[in-house]
Amino acid sequence: MKPGAVEREKSGGAGNRRKWGIGSRGLFRRVVIGVPFLWLAGLFLVPFLIVVKISLSQTAVAIPPYLPTFGDPSTWWSGLTQLTLDNYVWIASDDLYFNAYTLSLAIAAASTVLTLLIAYPLAYGMAKAPPAWRITLVMLVILPFWTSFLIRVYAWIAILKPEGLLNQLLMSIGLISEPLVILNTPTAIFIGIVYSYLPFMTLPIYASLERMDHSLTEAAADLGSPPLKSFWTITFPLSLPGVIAGCFLVFIPAAGEFVIPDLLGGSRTLMIGKTVWLEFFTNRDWPVASAVAVVLVAILVVPIVIFQRQQARVG
Repeated sequence: MKPGAVEREKSGGAGNRRKWGIGSRGLFRRVVIGVPFLWLAGLFLVPFLIVVKISLSQTAVAIPPYLPTFGDPSTWWSGLTQLTLDNYVWIASDDLYFNAYTLSLAIAAASTVLTLLIAYPLAYGMAKAPPAWRITLVMLVILPFWTSFLIRVYAWIAILKPEGLLNQLLMSIGLISEPLVILNTPTAIFIGIVYSYLPFMTLPIYASLERMDHSLTEAAADLGSPPLKSFWTITFPLSLPGVIAGCFLVFIPAAGEFVIPDLLGGSRTLMIGKTVWLEFFTNRDWPVASAVAVVLVAILVVPIVIFQRQQARVG
């Protein structure tokens, strides 16, 4: 073979490898992109599809307590014909589930606003602190994560109950004459959610503020802009990505919260997370419980997708 042909073959092979991403760099890029997709497919998409299938099934006195089960491949087609939307019709016609959804979304929205009002000044102070103190402040914010979530919620029972630490403190300093009823009320739920999810709101906002170019506010001050106006026109808009991320991180899990409403809100507060638990473990109605969970996922995911598309259009 002629030397020129060899060179052309080498260059052509290298071009083909670059075209199909067979080179080491292309392979690494494919692996980096593919691993998260495989992770999401295996741990979210596949279980979610199973839940969707159960939501289309019918309740039965069996193990598992629904039909069809798709155990035998020869019965798959007949099983597909048995799938039905009756569970979704049942949810739409029962006020219990509608009230649970609306109450959950209302509590999640109010808790998100309260968390934002507390977290933003905290994150702003962390970003304005001397650099030597910032790592310590971040560690203090995430310090509650070192203790079990369930233990921290149980601790609030000892604090908020009528003979708890809070009432004893308020009565000892003379602010109240009789114990306040806080436990088993919506107030206790707000306290538990805000306390538990405060780091999820604080850290994204702090990350946005810490990366901000502070020379912009200094230039605004040199041009005679008041500090409050500089904050609303410069600082807050630049921190919006952190605010939006923090709101999502708080609102989404708060809407499906089960432990905090069950322990701090009492039996009168029926949020959607507790509704799903009752359908699964008390009524053993897995199809209805799965349908409730699927609707909740749809309610939470659709606004996020719409927001992301709007952001992509703006960008």
